[in-house]
Amino acid sequence: MQFDSINAFFNMGGYAFYVWLSYGVSTCLLVALFFSSKANNQKIIKKIAQRQKRENKLRQAAKLQNEQNKQNKQNKQNEKNTITSSEEKS
Repeated sequence: MQFDSINAFFNMGGYAFYVWLSYGVSTCLLVALFFSSKANNQKIIKKIAQRQKRENKLRQAAKLQNEQNKQNKQNKQNEKNTITSSEEKS
């Protein structure tokens, strides 16, 4: 479709209201979708960062727990050896 002037282009053959309204609504929806997606993406990135921090804390706590368990076993073994050696001396 060719237009004779810029005014004829904006008039759209008498359907300007419907045509430009549809362009406007479409543009608004695309802009809203863009900002919604961006906000959702940032929220997901924050959740991932929080989850990684929590997992790191849990790993550190488990490591500390394992070290304490090893130390407790070693202490019990030392006590057992001490009791055994003192009984042998008696």
